[in-house]
Amino acid sequence: MIRVLLADDEHLIRGAVAALLGLEPDLEVVAEVGRGDEVAAAVAEHDPDVAVLDIDMPGANGLTVAETLRDQGARCSVCILTSFGRPGYLRRAMAAGVRGFVAKDAPTEELAAAIRKVHDGGRYLDAELAASAMAAGDNPLTGREREILRLTGAGTETARIAALLHLSEGTVRNYLSTAMAKLGVPNRLAAVRAARDMGWI
Repeated sequence: MIRVLLADDEHLIRGAVAALLGLEPDLEVVAEVGRGDEVAAAVAEHDPDVAVLDIDMPGANGLTVAETLRDQGARCSVCILTSFGRPGYLRRAMAAGVRGFVAKDAPTEELAAAIRKVHDGGRYLDAELAASAMAAGDNPLTGREREILRLTGAGTETARIAALLHLSEGTVRNYLSTAMAKLGVPNRLAAVRAARDMGWI
């Protein structure tokens, strides 16, 4: 029996997925959580074989949770469930050791097949998501550029970003200008939007 943890903030979807997976003879949903920051504790308590994580959750997104589980040495395999086909997400997920990447609108049979495959040590990647990631190429942004774009996207003023990162305001503006040039956009808000659309921040 493969023990599964489900993490999704949409209660109805989580309940439906749990019920459908429960019909599979070799799968057992041992825990359900609705927030990303509840996953690590639930993994420690229930010891699932596979954690199925929604990518967009309050508390912490699925990619951050996957990175946390990797860093904590959790033994469970991770399968990401997403309605976002952003190429950067797939690359970041792979870097975090995620073994499965399934579109949220996939049939339950596909999710069940993905769970079995990652449990057996294999990988399961949605073909369309994988093709998008290949076409998009590598993330051109440095870690510092991503950090500044994330803060900008959260509405943080340049002076505050400079103080938080121990940089001068001019240096912050230079990072933003470089990011804008790399993304081929005219302003910082367009840079934030473009980077988010690609899953790079």
